[in-house]
Amino acid sequence: MNTLAKKPPRIRQVPALTRGIAILRLLGRSDEPLGVHAIARALDLVPSTCLHILRVLADEHLIAVDPSTKKYTVAAGLVALAQSALRQHTFPAAVQPELEELARIYGATSIGVEASGLEHMIVVALARSDSPLRVHVDIGSRFPALISATGRCVAAFGNYPREEIDARFAKLRWDSPPTLASWRAEVRAARDAGYAMDDGQYIRGVSIVAAPVRMPNGTINALVVVGVSEQMRRAGLVRIGEDLKNRAARVSAALG
Repeated sequence: MNTLAKKPPRIRQVPALTRGIAILRLLGRSDEPLGVHAIARALDLVPSTCLHILRVLADEHLIAVDPSTKKYTVAAGLVALAQSALRQHTFPAAVQPELEELARIYGATSIGVEASGLEHMIVVALARSDSPLRVHVDIGSRFPALISATGRCVAAFGNYPREEIDARFAKLRWDSPPTLASWRAEVRAARDAGYAMDDGQYIRGVSIVAAPVRMPNGTINALVVVGVSEQMRRAGLVRIGEDLKNRAARVSAALG
């Protein structure tokens, strides 16, 4: 019997919504409030159109405007939405107890990151240690999917074409960039070991160890420990990696 391939749903463009999301993303990654013209210039929008969208977002309490400077920032309404999404999402809830224990054992910041294909990794859960020597990370922080130890996990365990991985690798920015050949070798080593390490390549003086969490939909998330290199080396990068591997396998099984 012949069967027709199911066509993907047609997605109609909604320009106002697309622009509104772009504005939220721009304000979310900006370190300072932005005015209408700065936002319009950054997103190539007509200022009057930009202003209308900003007013709607402000009315919905997703952004806030300073009456004196007329500059905009993200508002509590957006934070509430993000927190609600995280509460309902199984991955952050599943990894949080593991992260708390990792932070306590190794005196370093531990995070759970979620993949967005080969675009980005996003921090969706974290635990901080009491150590004065720690790397600061926030919920919502994002970075290129193939960078650092997490990137080696994505390349090693994700089902992505090698050509696409190589093309994206060429655009990555490191403090001490590896060659493509050495990076490929490190990806193979991560596949064999079940975890990956970045000892100061992505950020000088910072060591990162990550292990993949296999999600039910086939994507690769990760458990990560990140800290000052000297402190991480004293704890033992291999020891941390083996611990992460075991915990990531446990989380993967719990998530099905």
